[in-house]
Amino acid sequence: VMDWMAQERERGITITSAATTASWKQYDINIIDTPGHVDFTAEVERSLRILDGGVVVIDAVAGVQPQSETVWRQADKYNVPRICFINKMDRVGADYFRAIDTIAHRLNANPVAIQIPIGAEDEFQGVIDLIDERAFTYEGEGPVVPIEGPVPEEMIEEFRNYRTALIEKIAETDDDLMMKYLEDEEISKEEIKQALRQATIDYRIIPVVCGTALRHRGIQPLLDAIGDYLPSPIDVAPTQGKDPRTEEPSTRHATDEPFAALAFKTVADPYIGRLVYFRVYSGRAESGSMVYNASRQRRERLGRLVQMNAQRREDLEEVNAGQIVAAVGLKDTITGDT
Repeated sequence: VMDWMAQERERGITITSAATTASWKQYDINIIDTPGHVDFTAEVERSLRILDGGVVVIDAVAGVQPQSETVWRQADKYNVPRICFINKMDRVGADYFRAIDTIAHRLNANPVAIQIPIGAEDEFQGVIDLIDERAFTYEGEGPVVPIEGPVPEEMIEEFRNYRTALIEKIAETDDDLMMKYLEDEEISKEEIKQALRQATIDYRIIPVVCGTALRHRGIQPLLDAIGDYLPSPIDVAPTQGKDPRTEEPSTRHATDEPFAALAFKTVADPYIGRLVYFRVYSGRAESGSMVYNASRQRRERLGRLVQMNAQRREDLEEVNAGQIVAAVGLKDTITGDT
């Protein structure tokens, strides 16, 4: 869906970043698929500038590759909290725990496995969630719903070891949990999730999950992890800016403050003309309303608002804080304008 250009299909790589929106359980997730190739680093840079969280996809066979290091540094620059998805668990030579070691050594991060795989290579069947203490297995090919069940008998020992290591790592980031842990008190799943969410948003822990995207395995638990541990627009620090008239520093919270958005990409569409992608930081705006371009100091009309689904478009009546959408009809607005 996201690699829609003919050149991308031909080469099997992402060249331009594409945006889409998905609903999962009670969350709306705005997704930007960025290129992994070093030649298209600028696309990654401008996308990271406006994202609240990231999923870094790592090869289970190769581990962290040189390009992953470049993207990681860019994410550090914009303080983007992230989780790692160890992909291609069904390939020959896939090693989940070695891939996690490469994250720790090559990226100087603090990765923590919140899942362990059931099998590997052609025997990869699913994942075990260390926090919820459940196994998710997949039968058959294609996008099927995982079968939820108890942890398999033969993996109980391994499961307990990794769960203990997980709780230890999380307890290190939370004083209350540390006291409970040292006094051998029962720690609830909610407390673990809450502390892990906070530690992820504060860049102290990188939760790690696994699966194989090509065979649709491990994707539902990944979406759950995005909802549970990555920040929503109200969890991140308010956006910093400056008043264009006085040059005084100013902030915007993702609440009912006046409308503020950043244009991060401009595309020439052969059918509808200039399409300006923007991220809304605060307030709301309706289709057809007048907005003020603070960078150019001109008023502009938001002609049509469209929700992008790669190259497909759906018309919107209004946009709210946190959304990533595109507008038709902005004549003077270019990439980087507020």
